[in-house]
Amino acid sequence: LSKSLYETGNIREAREGYDQLLGHPQIAESGGIYWIVLLDRARIALREGDKSAAEDLLKKAIDVIEKQRSSITTEAGRIGFVGDKQTVYAELIDLLLSENRYPDAFAYVERAKARALVDLLASQKNFKTQGSEANLIKTDLNQLASAENELTVVSNIEDKETQNKTRSVVIKLKKELQEKAPETASLVMVQVPATAEIQSKLHPDETLLEYYTTGKSWYVFILTPATITAKKLVTNDLVKDIHDLRRTITVHPSSSYKPYTEALYRQLFAPVAPLVKTQKIIIVGHGPMHYLPFGVLSDGKEYLIEHYSIRTLPSASVLGFLQSRTKKSTTRRALILGNPDLGNPKYDLMFAQDEALAIEKIVPDAKVLLRSEATADYLMHYGSQYSMIHLAAHGTFNLDEPLASALLLAPDKNHNGLLRASDLYHLSLNAELVTLSACETALGKVAKGDDVVGFTRGFLYAGANSLVSSLWQVDDRATRDLMISFYSNLKDVSKDEALRQAQISVKKQNPHPYFWAAFVLTGNR
Repeated sequence: LSKSLYETGNIREAREGYDQLLGHPQIAESGGIYWIVLLDRARIALREGDKSAAEDLLKKAIDVIEKQRSSITTEAGRIGFVGDKQTVYAELIDLLLSENRYPDAFAYVERAKARALVDLLASQKNFKTQGSEANLIKTDLNQLASAENELTVVSNIEDKETQNKTRSVVIKLKKELQEKAPETASLVMVQVPATAEIQSKLHPDETLLEYYTTGKSWYVFILTPATITAKKLVTNDLVKDIHDLRRTITVHPSSSYKPYTEALYRQLFAPVAPLVKTQKIIIVGHGPMHYLPFGVLSDGKEYLIEHYSIRTLPSASVLGFLQSRTKKSTTRRALILGNPDLGNPKYDLMFAQDEALAIEKIVPDAKVLLRSEATADYLMHYGSQYSMIHLAAHGTFNLDEPLASALLLAPDKNHNGLLRASDLYHLSLNAELVTLSACETALGKVAKGDDVVGFTRGFLYAGANSLVSSLWQVDDRATRDLMISFYSNLKDVSKDEALRQAQISVKKQNPHPYFWAAFVLTGNR
């Protein structure tokens, strides 16, 4: 009744009804109703100009949502739980930005954007934990899973003491897990990042641009080590422009992509260009922006890649995890797998084999495995021994089941050769750099709330500090040339700059961005 009154504009009566509901003890015990009541009551407060009350109600609704989520044990349940609740975060972020409270708004953006990926991975309690306390951490994960299951069962009984006891066990276990393995903990609970802490991870020579849409509006946050601000973007057909750019950029030699590179530049970069004082940029996208090759945006004369070294992150919070990792190995060895034998000549990649052999001459002490030796089994068993891993192979992207996306390596008696994204959570790598010289390896499914589920986050979790991967099916010859240039440049410059220089080098021979713009660097620079 209260919702009907609210939706039909009877605000005073709706407010009285919602206040009655919020005073009813059973409402607070039903999270699925409670957060909706809090959200609608916050909207009423906003309509009446009471921003303070609206903020309190929205924050309480988010706490209810995240508490409720922690008691869900199935993957499908966690994924489905996210879908209709992003609006609570969006309403609060809109409110905070209207008051220019940029650090607070940014913290809730990060909190909101972690949802989909965390929910997908939280049920994978059997992934390989890392470090000296691996067995203890694995025990905690198992106990946590058991306690969450028990909590689901006892929530339907009348014994409040049993409910509270089990809930306290879950809280205690999560706290212990956070202390022992904060990165593993990030997969089973949402961490609230401190904006100042994220800023402290930035280098003086780089600017972080984080994009976010509330559904109604697009915003960009501009962070340096010392400053944070945000701008509301004027967008027309942003999602369509990204889709049309991707559709046209692979059609060469056509120049039909050009209007979209310029339209996206006007919408996404022109408003912040005066605030970017550095030559290095970190991009944290949102939704369809995860599919956008940012370096190809153009002011009509030049591409961004001609002026800026660009790297991407799935979320700004990842910075802390990547920078806090200690080097587990002093080895500088490289593992290079090239042109795996897939049992059919039509899948052979001649230039991938040339690429692997050329990189061997550039990188000292490299182990090269070609054709039938380029197996997934070798990578899974011995990958931890290498600080660089280069995979020149085919890749497939599965939109419906992103964790089933696979790199096609050579089969052997132990393994069918498919290295799936889900397999990465069983790996323990020590790699400063993983390069996926394969098709569409930077793609993943963007679930509501954020983040791409696919190879990128999987390799970062497995232990890679940086990942080079592609946004579309790439040209074999041009990729060979780009990779040779990239590894040659690494001798003298950082990874983001090495990739930029390699892309410019290929661009001189093949001006169409199809040939040079597909590859992106994610992670450390």
